[in-house]
Amino acid sequence: MAREARDGYAASRRRIMQGWVDANVRNAVVLTGDVHRNWANDVKVDYKDPASPVVGSELVCTSITSTGNGSGSTTDPVMAWNPHLKFTNDNRGYVNTRITKDAMTADFRTLDYVTTPGAPVSTKASFAIRDGVPGLQ
Repeated sequence: MAREARDGYAASRRRIMQGWVDANVRNAVVLTGDVHRNWANDVKVDYKDPASPVVGSELVCTSITSTGNGSGSTTDPVMAWNPHLKFTNDNRGYVNTRITKDAMTADFRTLDYVTTPGAPVSTKASFAIRDGVPGLQ
C-alpha cells in the first residue's frame, strides 16, 4: 500500500513540473514550511534521470518557534544521493526573500538557540534565483 502512495505522489509531482515546462514558466519557486529543518533544493521533472533539467527551486523553512535548538549542521547523508539538495540545516529560523525584476534572493536566517531568550540571528546560507535561469545560484 505504501508503494502505491509514493507512486501516486511521484506521478502527480511529475505532472505539476511538466505543467511548468509546458507553460514556459521561467523560474518556478516552491515555498514550503515547517518540517523542522531548512532545505534549499533544485526542482527537476525526473529525479531518477541525472540529466533531467532543473525546472524550479524549492525553499523549505523550519519554524522559528519549534522546540529544540538544532545542532547547526549543514550536512545530511541524503545529500550524497540527491545532488539537487543544495542546503540543509536544523536550526530554527526563517527565510528572508527579496524580489527584484532580475532575481529573487533567499537568506536562511537562523538562531543558534531558542530554548533561552537572546539568541542573535545570523544568515546560515543565501541563494539567488535569477530570471530565466532555473535553479539555485
